[in-house]
Amino acid sequence: MQPQPEAAAPQRPADIELACFPLGDVTLAVDVQQLREVARCPSLTPLPRAPSLIEGVVDLRGRVIPVVDLGRALLDRPIEDDPLARVAVIECDGLVFGLRVGAAADIVTLSTAALEEPPALATHAGYDVVRAVVRRENAPPALVISVEHLLERIYRSARAVEGQ
Repeated sequence: MQPQPEAAAPQRPADIELACFPLGDVTLAVDVQQLREVARCPSLTPLPRAPSLIEGVVDLRGRVIPVVDLGRALLDRPIEDDPLARVAVIECDGLVFGLRVGAAADIVTLSTAALEEPPALATHAGYDVVRAVVRRENAPPALVISVEHLLERIYRSARAVEGQ
């Protein structure tokens, strides 16, 4: 008698960890796999003629990192100078950069099944910064940003500087 193959365990949706940052009345989230660290926001050194979305650079742990103010990049209003402000160091497509955020991150773990598509009207209109929406109990939805599309927005701001 041959041994019977074991029945495959039911597939459970994968979990994802998100770092959630408050940004005014909005909660934005990034995939923790793209997050290197969250550090206090040191003073920025301006970069002359840099892309308009790059606020400046910081020396963080022996590495010079460009910093983008996430509030200015996504909501057209900068993060206020506040002792709670932080720099979320992100790595994407081999690039390391900082996102200036209003406060330290809350890390949440949830099933990928909990990620919903952004509203169709927004995506059909070309809106591509938010890649998913997460409903939260007793709180407004969290918006999972596409770091890749944020990088594209930075590149476009660089082309705007070159065109001046």
